Formats: sequence, C-alpha cells, structure tokens
Amino acid sequence: MMFPLVATEPGEVELADEALAGSKIIGLFTEIDEETVPVPSDPNPPSMHLPFHRVGTAAIIHKMIRLPDGGMRLLVQGVSRIRIREIVQSKPFWKARIELVPGVEAAGLRTEAQTRNLKELFARVIDGSNAMPDELKVIAHNIEEVDRLVDFLSANLSILALAKQEILETPSLERRIELVTGHLHHELNLQDMHKKIQSEVQSEIDKSQRDFILRQQIKAIQKELGEGDEAPTEVIELEARLKAALLPSVALEAATRELDRLKRMSPGASEYSVARTYIDWILSIPWTAPVRKSIDLARAERILNEDHYDLERVKERILEYLAVRKLKEKARSPILCLVGPPGVGKTSLGKSIARALDRPFVRLSLGGVQDEAEIRGHRRTYVGAMPGRIVTGLVQAKALDPVFVLDEIDKVGLSYRGDPTSALLEVLDPEQNEAFSDNYLNIPIDLSQVIFITTANMLDTIPPPLRDRMEIIDIDGYASQDKLFIARHFLVPRAVEDNGLSKGQIQFTDSGLKRIIQGYTMEAGVRNLEREISRVARKVATKVARRKTRPVTVTAARVPDYLGPEPFFEERSGRKDAIGVATGMAWTPVGGTILFVEATRMPGSRNLTLTGQLGEVMRESAIAALSYLRTHAAHYGIDEEDFTQNDLHIHVPAGAMPKDGPSAGVAMFTALTSLFTGLPVRRDTAMTGELTLRGQILPIGGVRQKVLGAHRAGIKRIILPRSNARDLDDVSPEVRRALTFILVEELDEALCAAFSTPVGKRPKPKGKRPIRDGVNGSPVLECEPEDKKATRSTNGRPRRAAAPRRARR
Repeated sequence: MMFPLVATEPGEVELADEALAGSKIIGLFTEIDEETVPVPSDPNPPSMHLPFHRVGTAAIIHKMIRLPDGGMRLLVQGVSRIRIREIVQSKPFWKARIELVPGVEAAGLRTEAQTRNLKELFARVIDGSNAMPDELKVIAHNIEEVDRLVDFLSANLSILALAKQEILETPSLERRIELVTGHLHHELNLQDMHKKIQSEVQSEIDKSQRDFILRQQIKAIQKELGEGDEAPTEVIELEARLKAALLPSVALEAATRELDRLKRMSPGASEYSVARTYIDWILSIPWTAPVRKSIDLARAERILNEDHYDLERVKERILEYLAVRKLKEKARSPILCLVGPPGVGKTSLGKSIARALDRPFVRLSLGGVQDEAEIRGHRRTYVGAMPGRIVTGLVQAKALDPVFVLDEIDKVGLSYRGDPTSALLEVLDPEQNEAFSDNYLNIPIDLSQVIFITTANMLDTIPPPLRDRMEIIDIDGYASQDKLFIARHFLVPRAVEDNGLSKGQIQFTDSGLKRIIQGYTMEAGVRNLEREISRVARKVATKVARRKTRPVTVTAARVPDYLGPEPFFEERSGRKDAIGVATGMAWTPVGGTILFVEATRMPGSRNLTLTGQLGEVMRESAIAALSYLRTHAAHYGIDEEDFTQNDLHIHVPAGAMPKDGPSAGVAMFTALTSLFTGLPVRRDTAMTGELTLRGQILPIGGVRQKVLGAHRAGIKRIILPRSNARDLDDVSPEVRRALTFILVEELDEALCAAFSTPVGKRPKPKGKRPIRDGVNGSPVLECEPEDKKATRSTNGRPRRAAAPRRARR
C-alpha cells in the first residue's frame, strides 16, 4: 500500500537522501519502546538491544517533497517482508543487512472458504462503522489474491500496532488468515457493544428529555395557578443539602427517592409537606460519630467528685467503664440502671458522665409514657406523624454518641396503644441497638455508640426481660451527716449564687442546717432540702433588696422565722420504754424509716384484729408470731388463759400508707411478748427480720436503707438477722460507728436484746397476776450484760453476738 512519511530528524533526512541517490529502497520497522530501550553506541549491537522489531517491510520511495524547516515528506510503497540479519551502522542513521521473508502459501477449498469469510466479515465491519468508507468494501471484494487480501485488511483494521506486527511476522498464510479473522470478529463484537450502549444512553436521554418536558409543563401549569413560586426554592435547597450530607447508602437512597417524588408534586398537595418533613428529618440526624479526644480518667474522677458527694461505689463503676472505653474505643456500652430514692443524684450523675466524656447530654423522661410510638415513632400514614423520642434525642444532641439518660424507667405504663417497655428492649440491648429501626424513618440507625443510663426509684415495676438487660447500681439515701456536708459545701453556695447574694450577706450554721434537715424535710435525698435553703435565701434576698444590708446568720432558733412551723414530724424513737410497742424498720421508695408495731388486748374470745393497711404478707407474719408465742407460752411464763379469754389487736400507725412484707415479723413477735409478759421494749432499739414457726429469723432486704432511716430517727441499737451481716458493708463507716448492731438467729436472742429485763417461765400465785420481774429463784432466759455483748467493734463493724444461756435451777 502507499503510505506517507515525514522525515524531521537530521539522520532520517540524510538516510532518505542516500536512498534517493541509489536504489530508492528503505527498510521500515516498528519501534518497540523508544523511551526505555537505549540506542546502542557500538556499530554492531546485539539484536536484543534493538529499539525496533527485527521483521519489517522494504519500501520504495516514489515521491519526495522538501519542507521549509529542513524536513521532507515522502510517499513510499511497501514491496516485501524483510528480516534484519546484521546491523552495519547505527549513526547517523541505521543501516543493516537484510534477508527476504518468504511467505508460506495456502490453497484449496479451506483457503477459498476462509477468503470468502474474510470478505463477508469485512463487509459487515464496514457497514457497522461510521469511520470507514464503503469504497473499502468494494476494493476488498475485487481482490483475488489471498495474501494480498490479508495484507489489505490488516492495514485497514483499527487494531494495535503489536497485533499488526504479529501478522507481519507470521510467514504462514493460513495462520495470518486466522489472525485477521479473529480481529474481524472482535471488531464486530465491539460494534455490537457500542450499539447497545448507544441504545441505552439514547433511552436515558429520551426519558430525561421527556421528564424535562413534563416538568416544564407542570411548572407552566403551576405558574398559571399561582402555585409555582415556593416549591422550586425548597426543592433546590433540599437537593443541595442532600448532596452535601454524608449519609449512609440506605438513608441516601430513601432521601433521594423521596426527593424525586417531591419534585413531581404540587406544593398544594397534601403529601408535599409529608415528603418534605421526612427529608428534613433524615438530613437532621447525625449519621456519623465525631472523633473524640482520649478519655482522661483523672479529669473524670475530679468531675465526679466535684458534682457528687459520697456514692463511692457508683463512681468506681463509672470510672471502670471509662477505663474500658479508653482502652477499647468500640467497646460495647453497658446499660447502667441507677436505682434509688428521689433526690439522691441519679440524673445529675448522667450529666457528670457527659461532662467527663465531653459528650452531649440528653434526658428523656419516661414517667407516664403509655404509647409505644413515643419510643419507636409513628408511621408516616398517620396525620402529624414524627419520629420517636430516641431519634428526636439524637437530633437534639447533634451527635451519634451522646449520654442518653432514660429517667423514671420504672414508671412506664401499659395501655391499649402498646407496651413501651417492649420497644425499650431493642433500644437497651447492645446486641440489637446497632440497627434500631424507627417506624417513621424506616431506616436502621446505629445506637451502639450511645451511652444509655436509666434511673428508677424501684425495680419491682420494671419487667424482668428489661431488667435483665441492665446493670443495676443501687443508690441509697443520705444520712443526716451526709446531708449536712452536702448542704454546707454544695447547696448553700448554689442558693447564695442563684439568689444574687454574697457569702458575707448570709451564713448558715450547722445547727440551723440540721433543724432544716430534721424538721422541714422528710426524704432520703436532698432535693427538698435544697428548696428549703433557697426559700431562706430568697427571704434574705428580699431584705437585701430593701436595703437592709445587715448580714444574716441562720441559726436553729431563727429557722422558723424564715420557714414557719415545722411541717413534718419524722418518726422518732420513743421517750421511754413502752409495753406492747416494738420499733420496726421499713423501706420505701423515698428511703428508709421506722414504724411502731402496737399490740393491745381486751376481754374477748381469741379474735385477732390487724389494722394499719397491712398487706397480705404482713398479716401472715402477725399470725405466725402469735402462733409461735402461743406454742411456747409456758417457756415465756405466759398463762394459756391470757390467749383464750382476750381479743388481740395489732396496729401499725400511719394507716394511710400501705405496708407489706415479711420483715416486721420479729417486731410483731416482740410487741406481743411484751404485751403478755408486761416487760417494756427498749425505746432505743429497732428490729427487723422474718420469723418462722420454728423460731428462726430469716434475712430480709433493704438493709442499708432501713439502717439509714433508723439512724435518722435516733435509734442507737439495731437487731438484724445474722444472714444480713454482709449487707452492712454498704453502710457508711460514720453510721456504723454511731449504731450498735445485734446479729441474731433465733427469737430468744432477739428478745434478750429487745428487753431490758430477762423474760422466762415463772409460777403463777393464786388469786394474783403472774410476777413479771423474773425473781424468786424461778428459771429465766437470761442475756449477757450489755457491757459484755460483743456486738460492735472499734471500727463500727458488727461481730457475732453471744448466744443466750439457760439459767440454772
């Protein structure tokens, strides 16, 4: 074929001049890689170092035109294949000895069929190509020589130079036919794929054009109706926010789908605002958690100590959790449940944890929640639907890893609208909450990085499956000394600052604070105490605002001047020992307290009356106490006629308050024994424990709360079941040092500690009531003297109490 060449390098120009001066024949070879293969310096380099292939074409120069820049344009025609045999010269141009490469001819029906196939395939390639003229198809059809046809097709196909070089170097004609046929088939496949792509693109373009035309028509209609001004702006803003947001693939797909629906809606349509609000919620949720600083345990401990007094066990557990998060950032977050009376600092502990971690704080009050949709959200089919409070809290925090406090989880209600605790099972389960699904969004949200902290006043109303998912941490009430310390160091400075006063304008004495604690508050926490201190500060602030600037010192005597008469009467230990009255201990959601069990008798026929709004378990304890006393009446010197000729009445004051539980059994037995023996019960002694018909005393619960309540009431001695000795570890050392604990296993031991005078079996004089003082040499159940009882060590820890002994006859 004829081919134009341009010679620009001096060596190429010199080569062309020498060829034109001689035979006009030059060799044309394809370069291998001009950049990586170096030009050899010796005149006879090895063949492996040649920068071009060894097989090329001998061509004759038919025409030459010199160019103004010194180069020349050549028109050459290929003559035959040649192979380099030896390099003679490399500078200023290459010169080599060559040899002809003869071709291996092929003939027969196979060759004829292959030739016809080549022409048909090439014709199909020409028909499917827009770059190749139809004249090539006519030329190829008129070529009769097979080898010439193969060369013609190879030259005109759009194949790589290496592929053409392979065809050139192949001497076998049949093999060359196969190579060219393969390239033709490949070209046809490329054309088919190109047509398919063009068809798909054209379909998309046609659809886009159709959608564009329809949207333009909709805009024109909306403009005529006066409805097309606001919608485009909102859609453009939402689209821009969607492109800028870093959403997960599921959320991005849902938002994009809803945005496409929004574009096709009229702003006046009822679904328009629903779709727009849905996209707003998706864009408002923080889908990725920010990078947080490493946790500083020393700083966290300092913050916890600054915000809360005591609560050492709770602080220790929180620091353990923070230490684990510091060592392993993606550690599974436990669900902490802080259980305790109101006002002891459960919610503020969550704030302190958030401040220690530098995370946002979110509080969700669950008190009175009766609708499951409050947690999971409403489905979008409802009017006014919106996400649940969990998703709303994340949007409020603007972070995916806030400290989330679920307050009052024990007060979640159940109604016909569903059970909210069932929805909380997924929220508070570390195994499930990494893909929490809200009914409104219907998109999985990762809650595994949220630190959930729940609070409750009691555990009884929390369903067992939900309680099992949480780690329970008990926070009990404060003793009077603790309240005094908190008031002096936390509550008073806060009240002074909140009411615009200075330290020099108001001061509280310890006696004044104690009177407020004991006479004006009745709680396990310090919430009401803070209110009363603020009341005093406000009254002082009123005087200061009226220019009465004399400093005020709030003493115990002046507290009523600011707060009025004491509104509460806290149960206190009696002023003197009483017959038929025993001091029991109880625990309520607001803390521990004492209660008096009163027993009396009257002529009758063995009837037992129980009052004081007692529960079924507590009524059974009274019956069991009476049964044991009647069974062992002779042992305690009681005449059986005292039971058969009298009615008994047991009353527990504060009748407006429901009471239940087995822990009052010892107190009831003590009150009945005191009633029939005439021996008074010590006023400074409180007792608790469940009794059995065998005279055993079983362990009870709420020891710490009961001990604190008894301590506040002025009790000095406490009778406890020996099995509850381990529970005294939770009582603060100050309270333990102020009390004497008597650990008992049998009712006789409890009676020895409850009575000042021993009780036992005595003879009954004729015509007179039994002697109740245990004299006249009758056998008595004696107890060790008070100074010999090893019931309290020097550090306030209880030791085993001495067992009672029988007196000798």
